[in-house]
Amino acid sequence: MPVEKNINYHAAYIVNGAGNNLSVMDLASSTVKETIDLSGATFPHHIYMSPDKSLLAVAITSTDLTAGHGGGHGGSGGFKVMIIDPIKGTIHHEIPLSKLPHNAVFSPSGEELWLGQSDSTHSTVEVYRVSDYSLVKSIPVGAGLSEITFSTDGSKVFAANTMDANVSVIDPHSKMVEKTIPVGQDPVGAWPASNGHMYVDNETDQTISEIAVSSLTVVSTTHLGFKPGYAAYNHHLGELWVSDATHGKVVFYTNQGGTWTLAGDITTGADAHAIVFTADGTKAYVSNQGANSVSIVDVASHSVLSTVNVGAKPNGLVLRQ
Repeated sequence: MPVEKNINYHAAYIVNGAGNNLSVMDLASSTVKETIDLSGATFPHHIYMSPDKSLLAVAITSTDLTAGHGGGHGGSGGFKVMIIDPIKGTIHHEIPLSKLPHNAVFSPSGEELWLGQSDSTHSTVEVYRVSDYSLVKSIPVGAGLSEITFSTDGSKVFAANTMDANVSVIDPHSKMVEKTIPVGQDPVGAWPASNGHMYVDNETDQTISEIAVSSLTVVSTTHLGFKPGYAAYNHHLGELWVSDATHGKVVFYTNQGGTWTLAGDITTGADAHAIVFTADGTKAYVSNQGANSVSIVDVASHSVLSTVNVGAKPNGLVLRQ
């Protein structure tokens, strides 16, 4: 079990997929101060924080998803979600699972934890009560479920059905699927934005599908020319950032008359993946899976301020500010 720590500073928690641990970076000094061991878990993936910042949820996939998500939903067991105390760095709880969970995300109230059970024919979204980690509801969705996300306003839940080329939209109150929206081939996640839209990265199609939460329709499709790894919206500058894993960079777009237009790119590191902005929108943190590093980017100048070495194959990351 991890040794108890005292992470009493603003920090980035980086999931090291092949290192089977978390690197904890001090945001003030941009240095890795701690490593949280995940007690033998293999290939942890994405990480989310509860709204009150008291818990972290890490999905254990037992599967290397670095190369893509289209066929990576098998694995060999050992699937679970680990709940971690972000201050002490200790494992608070574990939820054992029978199938691969791509991620686990807290509801806006923090009272529920939503996670996926990916299956090649019929995946499910599982809803757990955080107070006692009892199962509340199992919601059938599509094939090859990857990321589960809440819209920024918390009114909808989006489940990316990678093998079905669509996204299931769930009402978080009734816990019923409201609509299934066709997108591009091999969608991995519907990434929330403060402008009321969701941005779906379609790996094989090399596109971004933009979904309006209010109408639950695809309002635009952006052709990238590369396989996307992640999409993040910076509302301070109105820019859409997409990681280009193949070329080790982040490509950013501006909206010109309703069309996302290429504005530039930032070289970060091999197999660029997750993109997370600070609360004030001035910096971005990018995990580079192939370079075993995290790039810290100045948003205004679109330049890398520093590159910090972390563990092996870093993927998901979250900031506690």
